[in-house]
Amino acid sequence: MNHWKKSLLSLIISAGMLASAAPVLAAPQQPVLKINDQKVEFATSTPIVDQGTTMVPLRTTLEALNVKLSHVQDGTIQAVVDGKQITLKSKTKLINGVTYVPIRTVGEAAGYEVRWDKKSGTVLLVSKTTGEAARGFMWEVENNGNTVYLVGSMHIADDSFYPLRSEYEEAFAEADYLGVEIDISKAVDEEQQKLIANMGMYQDGTTLKDHVSKETYVKLEEILKQNGMEKNALDAYKPWVVETTISTLKTMTAGYEAAAGIDLYFIQKAMERKIPVLELESYESQLGMFDDFSKELQERNLKTALDNFDALNDSVDQMADMWKSGNDEMLLEFTNSMAVEPEFYKAMLVDRNIGMADKIDGYLKSDKKEEYFIVVGAGHYLGEHGVIKLLQDKGYTVVRK
Repeated sequence: MNHWKKSLLSLIISAGMLASAAPVLAAPQQPVLKINDQKVEFATSTPIVDQGTTMVPLRTTLEALNVKLSHVQDGTIQAVVDGKQITLKSKTKLINGVTYVPIRTVGEAAGYEVRWDKKSGTVLLVSKTTGEAARGFMWEVENNGNTVYLVGSMHIADDSFYPLRSEYEEAFAEADYLGVEIDISKAVDEEQQKLIANMGMYQDGTTLKDHVSKETYVKLEEILKQNGMEKNALDAYKPWVVETTISTLKTMTAGYEAAAGIDLYFIQKAMERKIPVLELESYESQLGMFDDFSKELQERNLKTALDNFDALNDSVDQMADMWKSGNDEMLLEFTNSMAVEPEFYKAMLVDRNIGMADKIDGYLKSDKKEEYFIVVGAGHYLGEHGVIKLLQDKGYTVVRK
């Protein structure tokens, strides 16, 4: 296995450790609209967020976009853009006699890229350039009137991942449930801190240096010192905690963080829409999986992270490029490469994928005819033991979107 791949495993497979202290930033309910950085002034009716979708007054917004409204009825909008008559199909909402529509519908029809600035609560319409939104990884499965969207996450990301393709936002806007590995927005309560203390710290009076080779420990001391920390700062912790801490420390210096991860992005949107968040796993099960690794595997993983510490940022950039381009071939190659470490591969992927696929199977067999938007690490989907193959083996047709 390529060393850097092993160091970056948690970025696209396991959410719990990397996101344990991620803040949740909810969007304001009355967003601001800017067109090419010019704020649009609304005399009376203003933009609103309705179930996760930003809705704007149709007529006022079209005027600001230099688009002439011809006719609107029953979700069909006819307008003139650059002298051409166009017809849009969109959900509309009548509020105090004013017709509202999703900003993405009219913005993209008028030739603008629609972006969302979370910090300022601003919807930005920007004249389109040659660049395209990130493709990422998404599949669709339908059965018995139910629809399940399967989205592959990178658990840490940065602003360059956004805006996501409109297909993601449109699918999520209709979802009845969001499914994730674990709800990482809740990962900092007292009970979970106790879990990591009980599982991740030595309870018998020994310390890290009693459990790893002198070479590994000295290398750790050097890296901690280089990063302004005490050489013994992580002595109380087991190798699997130290490995994750070291990797997270490095990736944060490159600007990647759990607060921008794909799963947390949708958890925030689910909170705004007030739809249920389903957990396919638990914080305890993820921590327990790491803690159950053999002593030998834990030290090998830690040594890999230490040996490749300086190259980690370049490696994260490669993973980010893979995600943005939606490179199935690279993702499959990454997944398959982990099979050379059987203990690691079975725990991290094989066993967990079975559990995830079984839960998704239950959603698809429901009689409720609902839509599920499932976001788990991208590394879970492809390969002989991936969630896609497991669902296909159950008879489902899985379509790449």
